[in-house]
Amino acid sequence: PNRNDQVNQRTCETMQSNCWRPLRRCDCARDHLTMKLLLHLHLVCLSISSVVGGKGKSPVGSLSELPFDQNGKLSTHLLVYPEKCSQAVEEAIAPPYGREFYTVAGEAHSAFFGDFVVDSNKPALKGCRAACVEQGTDRAVVHAVMPMYQFEGKTQEKNIGKWINEACQKVQFGFINYHKPDEKKPINMYWVGQRGDRHKHPELKWGERNTIFVNTALGHKFLFEDPETKEVLLEHVVDFTGIRTIGEHPSPVDPNDEGYARNIQETLVHEWDRHKKVKRTFTELGFSKGRLPDDIFASMGAYHYNNDKYRALEEWENKGVFVNWWEVDVFFIQAPWELKLVWQTRIKGLVEAWTNTELENTSLYGMRRYEEGARLVSHVDRVTTHAASVIINVAQGNVTKPWTIEVHDHADRLHEVVMEPGDIVYYESAKCLHGRNTPLQGAGSYYVNMFSHYRPAGDPDWYKRPNPKGTPEPLINVGDCQLVGPADQYSSGSVHCDDPAIGIHLSPAQFTARNGDDLYDWWIRVRQEEDGEDIPTEGNEINQDEL
Repeated sequence: PNRNDQVNQRTCETMQSNCWRPLRRCDCARDHLTMKLLLHLHLVCLSISSVVGGKGKSPVGSLSELPFDQNGKLSTHLLVYPEKCSQAVEEAIAPPYGREFYTVAGEAHSAFFGDFVVDSNKPALKGCRAACVEQGTDRAVVHAVMPMYQFEGKTQEKNIGKWINEACQKVQFGFINYHKPDEKKPINMYWVGQRGDRHKHPELKWGERNTIFVNTALGHKFLFEDPETKEVLLEHVVDFTGIRTIGEHPSPVDPNDEGYARNIQETLVHEWDRHKKVKRTFTELGFSKGRLPDDIFASMGAYHYNNDKYRALEEWENKGVFVNWWEVDVFFIQAPWELKLVWQTRIKGLVEAWTNTELENTSLYGMRRYEEGARLVSHVDRVTTHAASVIINVAQGNVTKPWTIEVHDHADRLHEVVMEPGDIVYYESAKCLHGRNTPLQGAGSYYVNMFSHYRPAGDPDWYKRPNPKGTPEPLINVGDCQLVGPADQYSSGSVHCDDPAIGIHLSPAQFTARNGDDLYDWWIRVRQEEDGEDIPTEGNEINQDEL
């Protein structure tokens, strides 16, 4: 009957998403006979899918038995569940597009589910748990699953199919139009159905600011075409949460880079004046080092690994000289809004504990990929929104010398902090000058960061106010300081001061800035040191009374 056609169409499409190959030639909802045939084929699909993904396979007893690629990252999306839940899970749902099912036992069970014991006295799924694990997750943190990807049978027993579709199969994917950069015209965008039928989306305008993120699902297909020539520019099947460009943004690298020196000097003088205008502080030093929770690091790491091949040149037109984009290309991997919100909100709790202040989300930026030779001019961040922040190192490789984050404390002393993937540095980013003046070193080196920013809840004028009662006093006088360790080792206590509260990150150079011109001299000096040039010592001595 016609009234069932729509229902039958949805049923057919569901079957096709699970096992589309034998169904692709079927004309859905033609008649009841066709539907009976489809149901028989669906049963075949279920049995095939179960053997491939979970049912019929021996339980995984060790995390090392999971499917990792040559780089130690998961090669596919997974649904994992305790061995005693296998029958209940596999009878309730079949593996959807791009996801394999794995039962876990022993050490693997403990890694994913801790001391959870399946309650055999409860019916079916009610006593079970499950977890979706993202393709691209690193072997070291594969067990760490974000709460939104965890299934609790006691509260979701009747909805595991809905849960896996909403929590695991539904994703956001973004697209950026860089087609014909000289013309900067919009292009056509379509969602493509199972039978190749095109459904038009709003046109995709040119450039990063016009990025479109769509709510979609694993296995969905999109197509982009030139509206004038009708040339197909890209066909993309969604295999994970991510982003992709159509075309490439031209490189801004300028071989005639000498003209930027004056801009850098003027910028540093301006940034010095800006950091002095912020009254409020939160901590003694203005920064600290920490670590991401494993599940957030796993999620960020998987997103980066899956999308690194789609990285795009970051747009720097009219954005200043804070990164040396005129010398070295800087790349960018945007993250979707919903995932960014999850990450940022989770990290907010860490920053609130560090500042002892109720905060609100303002901005999360990244992922930015720096490559060999990259440098960052010392600066402070936007004053109304960037009160307390974190730098997150998501990934790095081929780095031959630590590429320290340089942070000036409340007495303008320079600290150099070494970071590894998963490390975070808290910093008062509108108050404390920060940068990476030393060039990133290593043939083929790269360094990928994200930046998450917060301010006191409901207070855009926070920076004008005096410190609330109970705020730690800024650490100004720490007594005499001496270099006691190697001058080329950082974050290791190479400088010892009378007051140990100064910590282990004080720069071996013992540099204290007094004005913007000092910051510019430092920018020039570290570059000359890396190039092997002799540095005059006169005027560079540190006045210990000011430390």
